[in-house]
Amino acid sequence: METTDTLDVQPSAEPGIVLTFEAQTYLRESGKWATFLGILGFIFCGLILIGALFAGAIFSKLAAISPNPSAVMLQGMGGFISVFYILLDLVYFFFALYLYQFGIKIKQGIVFADQFHLTAALGKLKSFFKYWGILTIIILSLYALILVVFFGVIAAMHR
Repeated sequence: METTDTLDVQPSAEPGIVLTFEAQTYLRESGKWATFLGILGFIFCGLILIGALFAGAIFSKLAAISPNPSAVMLQGMGGFISVFYILLDLVYFFFALYLYQFGIKIKQGIVFADQFHLTAALGKLKSFFKYWGILTIIILSLYALILVVFFGVIAAMHR
């Protein structure tokens, strides 16, 4: 007796994942929250930018009204603080942007059953977490560098 295994199953051109109604509900709700947080992020970016632009004037005014002669140093700090907060604002802006784009695209993808928007939304979510991860690595590296310098200075002081 000869046995032949013939399977009539053809591999599909696009292997797909079927999203259950529950999964679609979770994604749609996540999209609403992501859009909300993205919009709040944009608002806070605007507030940080306004604060950064006025920091120079605020520090100059503080230096002018302070009776302490060393307060003149505050005038120079205004520019540094402005640049620092503008850079911080730029970093924060991309978090808000990726969240907002994810929220908009995931809602469109689910509501219209559009694979393109769904894929684009997940790409934005990936970018958000990748950006978060890279920034976390940079911050942890800076902490490690600060600790090494700190302990190096302490060791040098005790010689």
